[in-house]
Amino acid sequence: MTTIKVIIPAFNEENSIALVINAIPSIVNEVIVVSNNSTDATERNAKRAGATVLTEMHKGYGYACLKGLDYIANLDSSKQPEIVVFLDGDYSDYPEELTKIVEPIIHHNTDFVIGARVKQLREKGAMTIPQIFGNWLATTLMSLFFNSKFTDLGPFRAIKYKKLVQLGMQDKTYGWTIEMQLKALRQRLTYTEVAVNYRNRIGVSKVSGTVKGAIFAGVKILGWIFTYSVKK
Repeated sequence: MTTIKVIIPAFNEENSIALVINAIPSIVNEVIVVSNNSTDATERNAKRAGATVLTEMHKGYGYACLKGLDYIANLDSSKQPEIVVFLDGDYSDYPEELTKIVEPIIHHNTDFVIGARVKQLREKGAMTIPQIFGNWLATTLMSLFFNSKFTDLGPFRAIKYKKLVQLGMQDKTYGWTIEMQLKALRQRLTYTEVAVNYRNRIGVSKVSGTVKGAIFAGVKILGWIFTYSVKK
């Protein structure tokens, strides 16, 4: 049986985190919630829902993801997973669709899978105009520079654990998702996208919900793309 661990970065998601955890399919061996300096009941609610809870005091999506990976790296090798899934804690994704996300890895030996938030499966208002434009711009530039087939930077994603380690992830803030995709392209990982449903999140987005967050995310994303285009 394939071993799967889920990493959920979470900052003040007390109203949604248990819903996310409880909707994750039973094929998952461990759910790891990384509280990114939360000041509400996120940690308590995640523990009650059965997750392993870690705390990362440095704010940043990448910091939280790296904390989860560090936890996995320090497990006995027999307890390390074959697949790692990343999932947001705001209940905008449908955790039950995890089986769709990992299917290409389990049955077709694909290295990396993105849950693509396609328009026809998105709830109205679930993605802001800056998000939609940013996704379009980033994926268009990746297509031009790297012949990429990505259409989304969706955070709901799965990757073989050994391949993830091989990528050597570094970004500590908004560039985490684009870094993973660019490094997957650079290292010639096999990849695909799976269309997923997407709904309005519970609470306010810490990135797209603020002008500052949207600007910094955009700068990070473009920075990674142009850095890698120069390295080609």
